[in-house]
Amino acid sequence: MRLLAALLSAALLCAATAAGAEEPDHAIHEELRGVLRAIVGAINAGEYDRMLPYMTENVEATSVTQEVMSSRADVSNYFKAWFGPAGYMRRMEMKLDADKLTELSPDRSWGLVRGKALEHYEAKDGDRFDFVTRWTAVLVRGDDGKWRLRAIHFGTNHLDNPVLTKVSRTLIRDGIAGGVVALLAGLAIGWWLGRRRGAARATAA
Repeated sequence: MRLLAALLSAALLCAATAAGAEEPDHAIHEELRGVLRAIVGAINAGEYDRMLPYMTENVEATSVTQEVMSSRADVSNYFKAWFGPAGYMRRMEMKLDADKLTELSPDRSWGLVRGKALEHYEAKDGDRFDFVTRWTAVLVRGDDGKWRLRAIHFGTNHLDNPVLTKVSRTLIRDGIAGGVVALLAGLAIGWWLGRRRGAARATAA
């Protein structure tokens, strides 16, 4: 068993080494993946300030709600307003997947990458929403040699998303309920008016 485990470990190491050798700028791409993993990990853990060191001070971000942020402080305030103790939502989790390797600038000082994401939201009333979103990000290498997120933009299909579906269903449900109430009210009023007319005819006779 020890021999089998050793052989398996050696095979995995060889496979990883081969993959790294085939991937251009492998070390850079690994660091870029690490930046995105750290940011997503902080969001999923609800420790929002933990992701700030992985962003530039003047980071530009646009959320799925199309709210714009222009600094680390803006990002921190956004997440705390939405998901903090007094926030609108209970929590959020997300998963990011890049479409392909980050496109690096010729001098390897910045990179552009896009992909898809799944954003899972839990409201304080128990409602849950899953948004399939698209994102585009720019990462830059700082003077200290570390890569950081410079800009990111999220978008979703606002004509086909879970919130719109819920609103449509609510409108349909409320419309049906309103129709039933109106029908019952009409019947009650008709019955009452009928009784009044009957009583008036009896009095006149």
